[in-house]
Amino acid sequence: MKNQNQERLRRQMKQYHRHHPWRLGQCGVFVPHVYPDNRALTWWDDVGFILNGRRVMVWLVHPRMKVADAIEDMAWAEAGDSPLSATNLFELSEKQWKKVGRSRKKVVAYSSPPTPDVQRDYYAKLNAIQQRLQSEGVDLVVRPSMSVKTLSWCTGIELCIPFEVRNENDALSLAALAKQLLKREIALDDIFPGYRYGREDWLLEASLRNKSQREAN
Repeated sequence: MKNQNQERLRRQMKQYHRHHPWRLGQCGVFVPHVYPDNRALTWWDDVGFILNGRRVMVWLVHPRMKVADAIEDMAWAEAGDSPLSATNLFELSEKQWKKVGRSRKKVVAYSSPPTPDVQRDYYAKLNAIQQRLQSEGVDLVVRPSMSVKTLSWCTGIELCIPFEVRNENDALSLAALAKQLLKREIALDDIFPGYRYGREDWLLEASLRNKSQREAN
């Protein structure tokens, strides 16, 4: 028996594709980004293509990005709560008034307050913790993974693999790989047998991360 919800989403995807033109490049692939020369590392990327009259979006996350996100979460947890809550910052804001009558006025906006010293100290502490965790590495192992979701406008593929996208040709290769995976012509275990990204890999990439940060700045 057909899944009525899935069939409805498939119809919506085809309708969306018919009524919303897509800018496709080489080989009928949607490449939304422009790549700088000598890109040091890939953290995330996305590409798209058409399969059976429906759009497919590929959202790539490199395993190093998973580790970077985990380090950021651990830094926030170690730093603890901010000394000034959003409510306190709101109370420190200066009210901006507007006349609404001869003798009446109302608040229409709040000016941003200066950052208190305790808040600056907190973010300095948070940054120091994050830098320490980045330099030491963390006990986290990331393995290749793939999940597919059906949305009202596309089939979405969330892909976590050690794939470097440094130029448009690499983006085209990513799209081709994702299409093979989606059609089950190949499996992640066939491409990355036994692969795992851990502390040792993170530490080995320290110089490349620094280069990547300099390029971003």
